[in-house]
Amino acid sequence: MNYEENAKLIKALADASRLKIVDILSCGEMCACDIQEYFDFTQPTLSHHMKVLIDCGLVEVRKEGIWNYYYLNNNNCNKVILNLMNLVTETEKCICKDKSNCNCE
Repeated sequence: MNYEENAKLIKALADASRLKIVDILSCGEMCACDIQEYFDFTQPTLSHHMKVLIDCGLVEVRKEGIWNYYYLNNNNCNKVILNLMNLVTETEKCICKDKSNCNCE
């Protein structure tokens, strides 16, 4: 498991506005102006949140003329879910498995 990569993804999602953006994009691709309607913050603030989500690979952008259209990278979103699930449920692969004081079982 790549802890650094997973931490980057979790950190990106550890913001209420970014979680809301992921929820909004779960309905399908949207332009920035449509996403903006759900928030009371400025367009530069939305751009910052989108950059964080894009940089960690959860969201992708498609440009059409002067418009940016955003959509979820479903493969990476599913990886986050699976990695978190494995982190808390896969005791066979626990990093402390070889230590005698582990309470993994």
